[in-house]
Amino acid sequence: MTNSKSDYPALRARLYGVWLRHCRVYAKNLFSNCLPPFLEPLLFLAGVGLGLGKYIAGSMDGLRYLEFVGTGLLVTASMFTATFECTFGTFIRLEFGKVYDGMLAAPLTVTNLIVGEILWAGTKGFFFSLAVACVLMLCGVVPFPQALAAPLVGFLTGTLFATLALLVTAYVKTIHHFNFFLTGVISPMFFFSGVVFPLSDLNRPLRMVAELVPLTHCVRLVRAVCAWNYPSQLWWDLLYVLLFIAIVGACAVRRLGKRLID
Repeated sequence: MTNSKSDYPALRARLYGVWLRHCRVYAKNLFSNCLPPFLEPLLFLAGVGLGLGKYIAGSMDGLRYLEFVGTGLLVTASMFTATFECTFGTFIRLEFGKVYDGMLAAPLTVTNLIVGEILWAGTKGFFFSLAVACVLMLCGVVPFPQALAAPLVGFLTGTLFATLALLVTAYVKTIHHFNFFLTGVISPMFFFSGVVFPLSDLNRPLRMVAELVPLTHCVRLVRAVCAWNYPSQLWWDLLYVLLFIAIVGACAVRRLGKRLID
């Protein structure tokens, strides 16, 4: 017997229930889950920032190369964790673990479940950005007050890429198909969104393409936060991110919701 809408708990309680379930599962292997976010930026900064940085003179967008790359890592860490969570993680829960079948037996709607997934991925994006921010502060790359605000952009980035990943997951029939998305979309985004070199170095057609890529706007936002420099263009970047979350998120909820019901 299904529950009527009047029997459902408050909306925030339903969303929190989905979020808490994922949080408890993640916390079961807390050490192995939490250690990589701190080690990965250290390795990247040592290999690319310190190694390659010695051969790059001058500044990039007013920043030393180590600062330029380091601030970009604040949102790429969020992008990767949210993408993996809502592609492989969601697909395994959907097709192999049948986790959602049990969750939907509770007083919970399909929309609640998917929005809860998005919020959880955004939370992981916040945590991974915070981990990178701690490393950058300890290494003296980003000063203390500014770095603490960066995880807020990490949350937005994680939420954004969660919506995109869930939309892709809604169409994927086999787990191996995610390789096309990761190799053809996510990896190029890392290199052509102003993370490792300024977009001003690209020719005009490629710059126009880069402006359509969501990570570009997240990188601008986090660099502005770290530098405490907020140009007027930044409002367009924020608007782009919010509209992307709203539009792609709505599409993901609709498409993945049909798949869950079927």
